[in-house]
Amino acid sequence: QVQLVESGGGLVQPGGALRLSCAASGSIISINDMGWYRQVPGKERDLVATITSGGSTNYADSVKGRFTISRDNAKFTVYLQMNSLKFEDTAVYYCYALATAFGYATRNYWGRGTQVTVSS
Repeated sequence: QVQLVESGGGLVQPGGALRLSCAASGSIISINDMGWYRQVPGKERDLVATITSGGSTNYADSVKGRFTISRDNAKFTVYLQMNSLKFEDTAVYYCYALATAFGYATRNYWGRGTQVTVSS
């Protein structure tokens, strides 16, 4: 199947920046969409940003102009550059990939999440 591993989370002050990475590995045939969701305790997991294999992007209104999603198709890796971070960006950030693996139907795969905390 496909495994996703996120990295780059941590503690940052308001106005600061972080860069998240998510690398996919396994018996991958292809990856279509990749992206990031985030979740705070007691709430649903919300879309942050997505990117297609062709590079088309989509962002939640709350992060437009501050976050940038990108990917390296050769490395099966997606990135999220987060600038001008706000308190309300604090959450666990989850990476996902719509991928096809040998012997499996195309489906969404999820990482385990990385904590981002914005605090002074």
